[in-house]
Amino acid sequence: MTGEWRRAPGGLRPAGTALRAARALAAALALTLALTACQGATGSTGPEKAPDGGPQLADVTPVTDPKALVGGSTALLTDATISTPATPPHPTLPVTLTDMQGTEVTVTDTSRILALDVYGSTTRIVYELGLGANLVGRDASSSFPEVAGLPLVTQSGHDLNAEAILALAPTLIITDTSLGPWDVVLQMRDAGIAVVVVDSERSLANTGSLINEVATAVGLPAEGAALAERVTTQIDAKVAQIAAVAPVAAADKLRIVFLYVRGQAGVYYMFGTDSGADSLVKALGGIDVATEIGWSGMRPVSDEGLISAQPDVVLVMSDGLDSAGGVDGLLESIPALAQTPAGERRRIVDMDDSEILSFGPGTAGVLDALAVALYAPQNHAPQDPS
Repeated sequence: MTGEWRRAPGGLRPAGTALRAARALAAALALTLALTACQGATGSTGPEKAPDGGPQLADVTPVTDPKALVGGSTALLTDATISTPATPPHPTLPVTLTDMQGTEVTVTDTSRILALDVYGSTTRIVYELGLGANLVGRDASSSFPEVAGLPLVTQSGHDLNAEAILALAPTLIITDTSLGPWDVVLQMRDAGIAVVVVDSERSLANTGSLINEVATAVGLPAEGAALAERVTTQIDAKVAQIAAVAPVAAADKLRIVFLYVRGQAGVYYMFGTDSGADSLVKALGGIDVATEIGWSGMRPVSDEGLISAQPDVVLVMSDGLDSAGGVDGLLESIPALAQTPAGERRRIVDMDDSEILSFGPGTAGVLDALAVALYAPQNHAPQDPS
């Protein structure tokens, strides 16, 4: 996400595209959590999440014409295991840095960390740096098993709860501008807590720099550089592997659109340029049709826009697809979708809400799972080498 920055209490805040996109995604995901809570209150939890353990791209045979595929697919991670250092690292403190707002922050204690953002990226990074034991709470998007038992400090989806945060007595808060209210962040600074604001953009291009920002904040720059290099190398290798199986000619490439869906509330957004989904689609060897028709950030779906885009595949979050009543419900809710190749062939690819746009250390695995769902959905086991 790009955009201008404006002066605000406590430093600089993003304006324009960056702030609108961050707010739109935060609002959309806040609605996700609110609706999930409502479902739980009525005793309806929906189908159980499919287990991890899908095949790897290296173990399947991609189809020759992915545009001819019919039917939906679910992208499943092959391995959701989170790697951590064999021995806990020792942060070098104090560290003084200038965060993404231009605010100078001195970090003296990392014994009690809160890493908070709408994507769940920063918590995952802190954990993979080896400081998982130092995490004292989590945001709603940080739901991987290793931290799922930590107290939530967000309410109504993704609103920061000042009382819940203060009750955990954090010594360091790492966050970005995707969560609010901003007054809560300023309140934490006024309470004497070190608050480091990192980049709110999430894309494949800046995953390494985000890791380095978080690592610098916790006094582990060398460890962060190593993790960033490993993750970036894995992403680059996975993108190259996908490119080797994806169609080369523009006319043969999958035309892909990412839709954010919450059927109960009639919420349908199409993600375009600077939403993060655009970089995901490009890495998968596809054409981001929302960007092609000039859509920027996240905007409500329009019949005209969807028909103009003519996607071959629709990417969605799994809970979102379920909220619309599955593929049939989605086609009924968005009649214009039936006038696209994706609707005609029912090519809806879904992935777990907390994984598909996480943009962190697990990104290579996300790309692999999505590539299998796009190019080899009929393969569920390694091919016989004979």
